[in-house]
Amino acid sequence: MTAPHRRSGGSAVSPSRMERQSDDVRLWIRSNGASVATSEAAQSTELLRLVTCGSVDDGKSTLIGRLLYDTKQIFVDQLEHIEDVSRRRGHEYVDLALLTDGLRAEREQGITIDVAYRSFVTPKRRFQLADAPGHVQYTRNMVTGASTAELGIVLVDARQGVVEQTRRHAYILSILRVPHAVAAVNKMDLVGWSEERFEEVAAELAGLGLPDLRVIPISALHGDNVVERSGRMPWYDGPLVLEHLETVEIASDRDLDSRRFPVQWVVRPMADEHHDYRGYAGQVAGGVWSAGDEVVVLPAGVRARVEAVETLDRPLEAAIPPMSVTIRLANDIDVSRGDMLADPADPPVVARELEARICWMSERPLEPRARLVVKQTSRSVRAIADELVSRVDVHTIEDVPAPDRLELNDIGAVRLRLSEPLCVDPYGENRATGAFVLIDEASNETVGAGMVLLAT
Repeated sequence: MTAPHRRSGGSAVSPSRMERQSDDVRLWIRSNGASVATSEAAQSTELLRLVTCGSVDDGKSTLIGRLLYDTKQIFVDQLEHIEDVSRRRGHEYVDLALLTDGLRAEREQGITIDVAYRSFVTPKRRFQLADAPGHVQYTRNMVTGASTAELGIVLVDARQGVVEQTRRHAYILSILRVPHAVAAVNKMDLVGWSEERFEEVAAELAGLGLPDLRVIPISALHGDNVVERSGRMPWYDGPLVLEHLETVEIASDRDLDSRRFPVQWVVRPMADEHHDYRGYAGQVAGGVWSAGDEVVVLPAGVRARVEAVETLDRPLEAAIPPMSVTIRLANDIDVSRGDMLADPADPPVVARELEARICWMSERPLEPRARLVVKQTSRSVRAIADELVSRVDVHTIEDVPAPDRLELNDIGAVRLRLSEPLCVDPYGENRATGAFVLIDEASNETVGAGMVLLAT
């Protein structure tokens, strides 16, 4: 059985310490058992989804490895494996980036290609990390990793400052409405821990328009200001990376005003003890749901009243995003998968046409009049790409009007005509009901991701 390692120092781990470090691991197991923060208390803590991004070689994977290492989330066999790989490569330190660069091509080239997901737990919060690739040809992977994130960590090399890919990833975080951002100015050891250089980079970052931005000077390789405070940068007295991740306020990011509930499943047990039971299961996409609420069932427009809000084991007084619940209605009406329950005083738009920002993810380009399937929440409808409105120039982050096509990794604005209505909100108002994926009718391949700008 494996268990988390015991950290023995705040700097990079040298090969000469590897055997002693493994002994520390085994001692920790004997004295503490094999629990890995999976207790009921840990599972009940708040979850923060975050994505790391930035230019190639800015240290994204190393930062994640450092967070996992210093919070004692690395298993014995993982640690021994990366120690062995680091030795064979002739490194004078344990390359923590190997924890997330899992593909063979990634390790051979020392880059991130696919989105790597890792989870870890501290006493204050649970985390799900997405390590997004830095190369422009993997923009679709970056969009995938950031699409559900509540916080983005933008890595910046202190020597290089803000570069083109930094601006590109900051732009993607902004269009995806990721509500919080941390700019980690990495490799401070290579600029002599200079406060002056840090201030120069921080000034560049301030102009990128990142929301709720916190700029932190770090050295991911040596662990400075990641989990433990650095003695080599006494001029910095702000929060550490982990400290900020544990305390950033995310509860207020949820839409508690506009009630939205896409129906994923109609629950009919068909058992004698529940002969007349009919419930509608799904994930709350907006608002506070309670028994007695008036609702409208869309797109039909039929009104009803909530009789109960339940989970598997008990009724609830209220449900909020992103809880998964079952709602029972007092009225016996026709509700199916793909319908949406909403506040009749503040309903979403029941749309037949959408203007949306699209990230195209297929090697086959998107051209006008293309036939697609739009999957939004739990509803899928056919659509035609009526018009390609614009394309973003990835080098200048400016819109180029009326493109002939959207190629792989292109981001652009598109008008879609729907065969059936969709119940949507602008993405800037509700990330759940304003997002969708595009599917190729013939191959059933996911070819794009979209964010609603305007619905009619």
